[in-house]
Amino acid sequence: MYKETNHKYKDYISYWLLLMFFLVATMIVIGGLTRLTDSGLSITEWELFKGLIPPLNTVSWEIYFETYKNTTEFKLQNFSMSLEEFKIIFWWEWAHRFFGRLIGLVFFFPLIYFTFKVGLHKTNRYYIIFLLICFQGFLGWYMVQSGLINNVDVSHFRLSIHLLFAFIILSLIYWNYLSLKNNMILNRKLKKYLPEIFLVLIFLQIIVGAFVAGMDAGKIYNSWPLMGDNFFPDDNRFRSLFRISALSDPSLVQFIHRNLAYIILIIYSLMYFLIYKNKINQLFKSINILGFIIILQVILGILTIMTGANIILASLHQFSSILLVASTLNFLFKNRFN
Repeated sequence: MYKETNHKYKDYISYWLLLMFFLVATMIVIGGLTRLTDSGLSITEWELFKGLIPPLNTVSWEIYFETYKNTTEFKLQNFSMSLEEFKIIFWWEWAHRFFGRLIGLVFFFPLIYFTFKVGLHKTNRYYIIFLLICFQGFLGWYMVQSGLINNVDVSHFRLSIHLLFAFIILSLIYWNYLSLKNNMILNRKLKKYLPEIFLVLIFLQIIVGAFVAGMDAGKIYNSWPLMGDNFFPDDNRFRSLFRISALSDPSLVQFIHRNLAYIILIIYSLMYFLIYKNKINQLFKSINILGFIIILQVILGILTIMTGANIILASLHQFSSILLVASTLNFLFKNRFN
């Protein structure tokens, strides 16, 4: 009876983690659209509890709009914006913050319930995820603040940190889900830590992708495979690539993003070759799924560049990065434990 009860709650926890995965994934997509629509600075205060309820009358809307008018973004970029236009960017940012609160609540209350049912020793790792979720809220406000002082955009460095932690939270949730649904018997099949190196490269690419988004670097050099007429952007010198300032240069950041994708493709091809050469049958399915997602991600990335960061394609490109992280984690898990 005890084992049956334990198994029942194990299933409940796995369902809960799966729900959290979809909520966090949706949050990442909403966050991307908030950035793509330049909506992130429309709410200029923290409003942890007050902001739960949106403006319900004209007076409330006017108060929010007047506050937004004090921002550098409005004064230099959106000075002709009407109240109706402001409402559009407001709703994106409000939805982003509302969803963040929802994630916190949907994670916290079931966590307390499961702690009482199965014990703290079996749920303590989920408290780490909850703390990261809370910290992510702080990082979001830390990011927004960078755009409220003499800037029309948030810092691309802070944006990248905010996005990175979102993917860390997503990854921890999915990894714990996989550990509940599979037997964890250490049995490494593909050696030399290639899957781990691959995962690090994926996360590095996410960081650089945030740089591209934060500086609107996808709106320049809208050609592929060349950047204009050359492989290297002609508005820069190659030696500039090795300076720290390269991370704040839109054309160099786009160059890094492109070429990191090529490196990821090479590492994937090497893993694919080793798996099929050594006939590691258990990994055939996961490496093929990973390959499909990589091809999808590359195609969407190229189309995003060639269309000057079309909002739909750019959003799909970010969504496919979620699939890429999940399929990479699935492959890594199966290589380690199945």
